[in-house]
Amino acid sequence: MNRERDSETTIEEDTQPNDEVVPYSDDETEDELDEQEPAVEPEQNRVNREAEENREPVRKECTWQVKANDRSFHEQPQFMNTKFFCLKESKYASNAIKTYKYNAITFLPMNLFEQFKRAANFYFLILLILQAIPEITTLAWYTTLVPLLLVLGITAIKDLVDDVARHRMDKEINNRTCEVIKDGRFKTAKWKDVQVGDVIRLKKNDFIPADILLLSSSEPNSLCYVETAELDGETNLKFKMSLEVTDRYLQKESALATFDGFVECEEPNNRLDKFTGTLFWRNTSYSLDADKILLRGCVIRNTDYCHGLIIFAGADTKIMKNSGKTRFKRTKIDYLMNYMVYTIFVVLILLSAGLAIGHAYWEAQVGNYSWYLYDGEDYTPSYRGFLNFWGYIIILNTMVPISLYVSVEVIRLGQSYFINWDLQMYYSEKDTPAKSRTTTLNEQLGQIHYIFSDKTGTLTQNIMTFKKCCINGQIYGDHRDASQHHHSRMDEVDFSWNTFADGKLVFYDHYLIEQIQSGKESEVRQFFFLLAICHTVMVDRSDGQINYQAASPDEGALVTAARNFGFAFLARTQNTITISELGTERTYNVLAILDFNSDRKRMSIIVRTPEGHIRLYCKGADTVIYERLHPMNPTKQETQDALDVFANETLRTLCLCYKEISENEYEEWNKKFMAASIASSNRDEALDKVYEEIEKDLILLGATAIEDKLQDGVPETISKLAKADIKIWVLTGDKKETAENIGFACELLTEDTTICYGEDISALLHTRRENQKNRGGVYAKFAPVVNEPFFPTGGNRALIITGSWLNEILLEKKTKRSKILKLKFPRTEEERRMRTQSKRRLEANKEQQQKNFVDLACECSAVICCRVTPKQKAMVVELVKKYKKAITLAIGDGANDVNMIKTAHIGVGISGQEGMQAVMSSDYSFAQFRYLQRLLLVHGRWSYIRMCKFLRYFFYKNFAFTLVHFWYSFFNGYSAQTVYEDWFITLYNVLYSSLPVLLVGLLDQDVSDKLSLRFPSLYVVGQKDLLFNYKKFFISLFHGILTSMILFFIPLGAYLQTMGQDGEAPSDYQSFAVTVASALIITVNFQIQKNRKRYKEEEQWKRRQNVFRRGASSRRSAYAFSHQRGYADLISSGRSIRKKRSPLDAIIADGTAEYRRTVDS
Repeated sequence: MNRERDSETTIEEDTQPNDEVVPYSDDETEDELDEQEPAVEPEQNRVNREAEENREPVRKECTWQVKANDRSFHEQPQFMNTKFFCLKESKYASNAIKTYKYNAITFLPMNLFEQFKRAANFYFLILLILQAIPEITTLAWYTTLVPLLLVLGITAIKDLVDDVARHRMDKEINNRTCEVIKDGRFKTAKWKDVQVGDVIRLKKNDFIPADILLLSSSEPNSLCYVETAELDGETNLKFKMSLEVTDRYLQKESALATFDGFVECEEPNNRLDKFTGTLFWRNTSYSLDADKILLRGCVIRNTDYCHGLIIFAGADTKIMKNSGKTRFKRTKIDYLMNYMVYTIFVVLILLSAGLAIGHAYWEAQVGNYSWYLYDGEDYTPSYRGFLNFWGYIIILNTMVPISLYVSVEVIRLGQSYFINWDLQMYYSEKDTPAKSRTTTLNEQLGQIHYIFSDKTGTLTQNIMTFKKCCINGQIYGDHRDASQHHHSRMDEVDFSWNTFADGKLVFYDHYLIEQIQSGKESEVRQFFFLLAICHTVMVDRSDGQINYQAASPDEGALVTAARNFGFAFLARTQNTITISELGTERTYNVLAILDFNSDRKRMSIIVRTPEGHIRLYCKGADTVIYERLHPMNPTKQETQDALDVFANETLRTLCLCYKEISENEYEEWNKKFMAASIASSNRDEALDKVYEEIEKDLILLGATAIEDKLQDGVPETISKLAKADIKIWVLTGDKKETAENIGFACELLTEDTTICYGEDISALLHTRRENQKNRGGVYAKFAPVVNEPFFPTGGNRALIITGSWLNEILLEKKTKRSKILKLKFPRTEEERRMRTQSKRRLEANKEQQQKNFVDLACECSAVICCRVTPKQKAMVVELVKKYKKAITLAIGDGANDVNMIKTAHIGVGISGQEGMQAVMSSDYSFAQFRYLQRLLLVHGRWSYIRMCKFLRYFFYKNFAFTLVHFWYSFFNGYSAQTVYEDWFITLYNVLYSSLPVLLVGLLDQDVSDKLSLRFPSLYVVGQKDLLFNYKKFFISLFHGILTSMILFFIPLGAYLQTMGQDGEAPSDYQSFAVTVASALIITVNFQIQKNRKRYKEEEQWKRRQNVFRRGASSRRSAYAFSHQRGYADLISSGRSIRKKRSPLDAIIADGTAEYRRTVDS
């Protein structure tokens, strides 16, 4: 029993989470996790593994077969699947993309079917059928048919417009062209016409139409550079390389036309970074992996042309497999409105039943004895009561107005257009307006409790700028002249002496230029030479200009900086690289490139100089570089101090170093390198081991510091959202130090903030969990739940936690790694029962631990999760939704934010540097983070207030309209007769009372947009559901009851006993009906104006009170980010926040004076 329990807890009890690493990949399979286990395994694991190995292994079949240039092969019977009865279709999808829902034939039936799935529409269809039965209806059939047709028609038109847009988008994509081998030569074909097995040719800047196997290209060794922004959000280039045999033999059109290769590979899946397959050609098999596959959605860059074989097409491509189903999101008001409609249904049934019973009693007491009421039917009183029940269901059906739902859709559509048309959310630099991509969530924007934000590209610009550097222990980048004297103000460095300078670098340290030009310190020139030669940047010349295509924004910034300082990277081939060194071009032979990866955290290049010397140049993270330095590095400590200074200024750092290599040492190492390069198994591990042998005893040159600037207005936006009682959590993949510094720059963290880290809260959560277990027992379920705070009251706290600690605390890592430990062979029933109980205990423990973590995190004013994967981002959002029942918003700009955006109640995409995938998955999109405050505090708040007022008034006017029938029943023997004329009933919600309430729902403003932004605390009403809840609903109900009584009984009293001059009563049924109807229209339409005035008076009083309260409790942020400076410059230049703020006494005095004026008035 103990062994079983231990096997499910952990493997490495003493291992602490590593803050520097990102946790396991979201895409890892259980098999891959097994491979990551330590070499030393527990004895029980070994026994289990040996028992499994003795069984027949299960082979993963590669069942997807592709034959080049042979379409008939894929039409064979074995590749056909039965779709419907005897209808069959090929398992190979066509390349045509279909995102639309309807066509000309299916639109009407499918749309009607979808609309009648709505409970309200189906309810009115049943009413329409009931009205066709003469025995139970007293209303004409058109009173329900006309509004129903109107609602169905408007909704159908809206759906049609949306679907036509999808048709146009699909048509645009499907009609793109590429070149395909047909009849022995390349011919132009549309994307929708290409098929699996076709050989295609793509040119520079072409989109890739399907997942293809790269056969050859115009580049040496058939390299092909692709941009993957639509897949993973990264704008940096990645390279693919074909097989050597296809590169050699498949360059010409004739060879490609006769190519008859056969590919066996895995079935279509959504694994973007994995591919397993084999190419059979010329009696030889060749292994295929992801490096040889070009995926649909990528763009060909820096490659004149390439050829490929289509493996997966259309819906089978990896990008389409990853699209998944978009979650259908509904607002909190939607759910509340549905429950209120259900409540009205109950009230309707109770009223109808009561009136039916009244009619049965009246028939028994009066109707049977009144000969003039005989209708020729000998029904019993109880049966007549039963028929009248359905009659009243029909008459009182307007309590559930059919026009409610279509009116809500019209209001939401209008509010969406207001967001689209808002010029204050338009970003002119990129011609990007705000876009509401949904029409169903607008009012939920006014109820947000938590915002989950990405960092890079969302809070920052994701545009890297070379800011400072440390060379030979000395820091460069301050405001200095050529004589090394510091100045508070300094002109920018003039780079006109350098013909290769791009003119975009802003630098103020003239002393560094003096050092470069004089050559007094060789290390300075060596430093920038290293930046120009140690990289994987590709150069592209167009119109005489040099353009760099970098693998990351950081690398591009460093190479561009070297170019501006006189060391310009000009060209590269497979074996050489050309550099302009202060105007002198020199070409170096590249002997080896030791590439960067997330484990190495560094990259190196080995070159031979024109003089014949061999050198290794290396750049990487300080943690890995310092471990590999020669013991005799005199500037090691000075560089470390400089790195600390750079980190405090929120700059991103890299260390640079080099090493002289002898000919013999290189020859010996190169043999090992070549052997590792062709290893058939564990090639990456073998290469890393060889790299380690040469990357040691390095000489430190210095460090670089580049800046990822904050977007304009980020601190101000965060400050205002915080005053609106919205909590902001930052979820990022960056290092803990960088994320923490960004937190200070954004004002999420201040000097008064107490920061808690993963190790701190782990202890707190462990103590809390032990206390909860101790309080458990037999009577645990009957004991009251104790919600004790984790921290003492008072004080400002923030939580910074890494992805590794997050997995540790939430027990995610242990669950993931425990699966290989489970016994897989059959067990007895007792063992199975014990295993089930153990699983339940573990799940309960995990759930309680997660709830504790959320409770603790929500006690903090700010939370920063760093080094987290996309899956963990979504998990954090889901935990807050689950345990806090709060409305959440996620905002990001990259493909790694898509999961988080789809998980949150509302997803916002930033149109930034990382492609459009986040925008395409979002509900709202714009170009800058600062627009979020206007989206929530203005549009969100207005939408919420408008929708609440609309619903309250809509319910009120329909109760006032419908319940008149209830009072009339007491005077007509409960006979289900109507007060109003039939056409008035038909047109009441459609015509007579629709326009005023729609105008309120679309245009009403309690305060202006400027005041909404000036007083963020006005936003709280939506968070607390103050304007629409069950209390407000019942107030509307009783208000409607009172109004209906007045509307009925006052005209009744006036007409009851009247006599004209001619001795006849002037009143009749028609006159009474017109009088009541006219009074109703006048009353309800004037009532909304009265409510609007009263509401504005209340809001004005609250607003004036807020002046005094806000001035006394908080100060306005004065970060001046509109002048395009980054946050590092603000910090380093000493422009602190407090210098910009108004004195507290002045604010209190102003607030007190205005408060007194309010009281006096």
